[in-house]
Amino acid sequence: MSDDKKAPVRTEGLAPAEASSRAEIDLFLELVRRAPATPPAGERGRLVFALDATMSRQPTWDRACRLQAEMFQETASIGGLSVQLVYFRGFNECRASKWTEDATRLADLMSRIDCRGGTTQIRKVLRHARDEAGRKPVQALVYVGDCMEENVDELCALAGELGMLRVPAFMFHEGREPTAERAFREIARLTSGAYCSFDSSSSGQLRELLRAVAVYAAGGRKALARYGDRGAQLLLEQLK
Repeated sequence: MSDDKKAPVRTEGLAPAEASSRAEIDLFLELVRRAPATPPAGERGRLVFALDATMSRQPTWDRACRLQAEMFQETASIGGLSVQLVYFRGFNECRASKWTEDATRLADLMSRIDCRGGTTQIRKVLRHARDEAGRKPVQALVYVGDCMEENVDELCALAGELGMLRVPAFMFHEGREPTAERAFREIARLTSGAYCSFDSSSSGQLRELLRAVAVYAAGGRKALARYGDRGAQLLLEQLK
């Protein structure tokens, strides 16, 4: 399959090129609250966790992997999550792991991934999440990346299909590259998900938000009420 070309998308009210402000974080958490995340009674929540593993992410890859693995360790006491790791890198390489309920296994899987040069393959991630949700409900898609090098209209069409399947996409943007930001915001909007940017100075913030999404996907509002993390408290403030 040939690579797509970059294409712009219109988005109003973009913030300046810096890590997300307090107001943006509050909005992100409010959108997490609205997402239909609670799994059916007696079942684990299912979350697709997708990573851009192209070479541009190499400088912060190890730190990001640690944070991304930690987000699931906190869900064990509330029944845990069933997680599927998806990543792309290199030439046309996009892979998905088996579903796992073991945070240690997830961390091990992440530790084996190294970054390789290549263009983004976000459409494959969205298509994969759509197909998984068609087989069995998926409570959320979490995506972590720094750029977008594809046809944005195709991405938005797939995002719309995810929205119809009630799969919110939580788009974590490393940096603030304008083309990616516009696309990520639109994907989040079409899926009733949320967008948040982060940089090297906001690892603590990223940890809080990732954990809040994971806990909410695993157990909904009641789980957040029992959880003491600051990210969960910020989310609960939006529930009042």
